[in-house]
Amino acid sequence: MKPENHPFSALSPDFILDAIESRGFRVDARILELNSYENRVFQIGIENREPIIAKFYRPDRWSQDQVQEEHDFLLELASNELSVVAPISLGNTTQFKAGKFMVALFERRGGRTPLIESESSLEILGRTLSQIHNVGAAKPFLYRPSIDVDDYGKSSRSWLLEAEFIPINLEKQYENISNELISRIEEKYSKYEAKNIRIHADCHLGNILWREQRPHFVDFDDSRNGPAVQDLWMFLSGSVSERSRQMTHIIRGYLDFREFNFGEVALIESLRALRMMRHSAWIGKRWDDPAFPKAFPFFNTEKYWVEHLHQLSEQLEIIEEEGISLNV
Repeated sequence: MKPENHPFSALSPDFILDAIESRGFRVDARILELNSYENRVFQIGIENREPIIAKFYRPDRWSQDQVQEEHDFLLELASNELSVVAPISLGNTTQFKAGKFMVALFERRGGRTPLIESESSLEILGRTLSQIHNVGAAKPFLYRPSIDVDDYGKSSRSWLLEAEFIPINLEKQYENISNELISRIEEKYSKYEAKNIRIHADCHLGNILWREQRPHFVDFDDSRNGPAVQDLWMFLSGSVSERSRQMTHIIRGYLDFREFNFGEVALIESLRALRMMRHSAWIGKRWDDPAFPKAFPFFNTEKYWVEHLHQLSEQLEIIEEEGISLNV
């Protein structure tokens, strides 16, 4: 697809400002595009008040019901005084249509990335996430999908093998490694029961703003049903002992407000492997978006796939290792 034919090419300054003004805001013509690959997000200047954030959803990714579930979850969390950035209510709705796009508006929030080295920060993260999960456990998403082996693993694998991104000389190797990896992950899931609840699902440091000694969670776009540990493991880094220390402090905070299923810790490396597989398929499915070749220039090269196969092979071994240990 030519860049000028991609749906996001319709987002001219006039189109964006007209969309915001249609909801009763008086814009001052200031537009700043913010970092976002999946959607397009802009800071919009508003006359005589703070700027707002406008999120133009990628067409045909989520249905209106799925977007509304994201918004409703955020509003539930906000009503429980949890630190999330909820959409601005526009009369009796939180979303509206502008051309092909579903649009939502948010207040602008600032903050810094939390210091992962700080034990107190880790425990605060754990406490906040346990409260988010208490709300998330009240009911499931009905329209949004779940994190599972079929969606993240098998469908990603099938799509990549059919899409012809993998070099021909590496296809068989990818087919074999990914098949074995999925089998190992299914074995892990059969041994350790995980309960799905509504979670953030893309909970990494880039989606947290730290302000006033507490975390503010942003970007629930990928929110879905999944195990609680999915929202915890992406904060971990370093050696096994360092990750064990970090997770120990997260869980200590988590237990202040919610019980934790310790069996889910054994699924961390399986969830990491599923995320790796899904990430590659995600890039491939978005390759016609001009932003993706610019952001991931090596994706369509043999070097990328050699490295990806190496990472998947490493995950095969890591999944079988003992993994992190907790001292809570």
